[in-house]
Amino acid sequence: MDDGIKAAVVQAGSAGFETQKSLGKLADLASDAARGGAELVVFPEAFIGGYPKGIDFGTRLGSRSPEGRDQFRRYHEAAIDLPGPAVDRMAEIASDCGLYLVVGVIERAGGTLYCTSLVFGPDGRLLAKHRKLMPTAMERLIWGQGDGSTMEVVPTPIGRIGMAICWENYMPLYRSHLYAQGVTLYCAPTVDEREEWQASMRHIALEGRCFVLSACQHLKRRDLPDDFDCREGNDPETTLINGGSVIISPLGKILAGPVYGEDAVLLADLDRGDLARGKFDLDVAGHYARPDIFRLIVDDGAKS
Repeated sequence: MDDGIKAAVVQAGSAGFETQKSLGKLADLASDAARGGAELVVFPEAFIGGYPKGIDFGTRLGSRSPEGRDQFRRYHEAAIDLPGPAVDRMAEIASDCGLYLVVGVIERAGGTLYCTSLVFGPDGRLLAKHRKLMPTAMERLIWGQGDGSTMEVVPTPIGRIGMAICWENYMPLYRSHLYAQGVTLYCAPTVDEREEWQASMRHIALEGRCFVLSACQHLKRRDLPDDFDCREGNDPETTLINGGSVIISPLGKILAGPVYGEDAVLLADLDRGDLARGKFDLDVAGHYARPDIFRLIVDDGAKS
């Protein structure tokens, strides 16, 4: 097996509340990455369905406004069903481009929305989904919590693909569960634009001795509906999410990025030999694990 693959992370903002437009953007950007030789492409958190940065949904502690309920209705309508037409379209994009595709979506399951990440194979099959286990801060108002049934690492010919969404990457036990499954392509779709995020991504690459691919949105106010009052400001050119997408090797070397303030498709050649080179002196799920002292207990059953 060839020791090299090419991977890409996409830095772009979705079209807020306009699912079909976001799917068109996904198709164009995935095609760009495929033309660059990518075999794996990672898109940001909530790329399909949208991340409503700066919208408070009319909520204060102890009260919800009628206007906020209507905002949530629109957000609910922009979310996607699994299975459903939007999933079929993403599967078609993966097949047309002949690549592994990781996409952050807002999943609708009855009345509840989930921040979810999907992985498709180059044959168009949906290989796995992962629901964000712990929405952060006000995200808990609009998204439900995932459970242990969607935490699998997917074995593929190019590597073992795992997904951790945004601040899930700060959950040590979830990271440990991914490491225990032998993740080699650690996909971290996010909207965290902070400089501190870079330190976390390098730490995870070094800790897990895996490739880390973090894709962050680059979102402008103009990408959200005009009739929403955005707390960050309503100038169309106001930056809501500034990027910072990055690809990192198992030895902590930055292979591409980070890039801020613009849309980008970042490509990098991944030398899979670096996986063994890294495990030589640190394998947190193997010779460095000390199972005689520590044990990780995981409930991977569905809760609903």
